[in-house]
Amino acid sequence: MASERFEIIHGDITKVAVEAIVNAANKSLLGGGGVDGAIHRAAGPELLEETRQLNGAETGEAKLTKGYKLPADHVIHTVGPVWYGGEQNEAELLKRCYENSIELAVKNKIKTLAFPLISTGAYGYPYEEAERIAIETIREKLEKYDENKLEKIYLVQFP
Repeated sequence: MASERFEIIHGDITKVAVEAIVNAANKSLLGGGGVDGAIHRAAGPELLEETRQLNGAETGEAKLTKGYKLPADHVIHTVGPVWYGGEQNEAELLKRCYENSIELAVKNKIKTLAFPLISTGAYGYPYEEAERIAIETIREKLEKYDENKLEKIYLVQFP
């Protein structure tokens, strides 16, 4: 059942033991503040070296790297939308972050992953709306893929 394969937890995403964690990155993919900076610091300088080879990413896009010193084997970097009041297609772009990250995980045979609540920090997305989009999109993808493709997805909320 899909609901058993999804869990909201509170904690530090850099300490979650899954095959891949998702990074709420900026378009450069080279680190920054918030969860992006925390992931880069925890992974070590090798992550920055690898992300330099990716030539950035557009909003909603997802790209894969190794996890280096993280407990996760991989990092999926996705660029969330900046909140402009809801009139700039922000909801669809945010949904794409989750969809594209999950599709990239499945394509790479990653069965367990953890997401932060994308775009709710410096990008200013309203928390409740971002949480609703995250939960709905993750549940849709879990319905699409059985446990042989996706075993468990966590939504990690920072305390």
